[in-house]
Amino acid sequence: MKNVGELIEEIKRIYSNAKEEVEKRWAEFENLGKNGTEEELFIELSFCILTANWTAKDGIKAQKEIKDGFLTLNLEELENALRKVGHRFPKARSKYIYENRWILGKLKEIVSNDTNDARVFLVNNIKGIGWKESSHFLRNVGKCDVAILDKHVLRLLKKYDLIKEIPKSWNKNRYLSIEKIFKQVAQEFGECPGKFDLYLWYYLKGVVEK
Repeated sequence: MKNVGELIEEIKRIYSNAKEEVEKRWAEFENLGKNGTEEELFIELSFCILTANWTAKDGIKAQKEIKDGFLTLNLEELENALRKVGHRFPKARSKYIYENRWILGKLKEIVSNDTNDARVFLVNNIKGIGWKESSHFLRNVGKCDVAILDKHVLRLLKKYDLIKEIPKSWNKNRYLSIEKIFKQVAQEFGECPGKFDLYLWYYLKGVVEK
């Protein structure tokens, strides 16, 4: 691949600084996937719904402030809570989260399934969840064989001529084709895709979020 080596050399510059933070975050992801309750998993799923077209930093803030409200607030209260934390789309996101509560009681089984099966199920059945968001959630519960292809990562791949253009929308084939490229880069770097994403994020932002 044309400029994989150049990109990897760039990421290696921050490797030693980022490694401890990345490993700590990854241990949190694995613990949530293995030991998290249905309620904790649903709150994490809601976080991933919130961060679509929003920032991870703001999503983390919302998750900390709303907490169990993702599970207990009525629709109007949830919308007001999202409005209070400054979400860009409080009405739509609150509706998604409220209507997704039917999944409670099934999430532990879903995250224990094959990654691809779990991802397809989430995309097809959970409101506000597409290929990127489902990958985000599964990575955040310790599934390492997925890529979160957000705009920052896509811009980096394009900068190094690893993709020709940034997609304006996703379908399964488009997502998986770029994810395949991402996985090849991660393999060259020596990490699984989900963990490699954390190094990329540190390279781009100077922090490891989620």
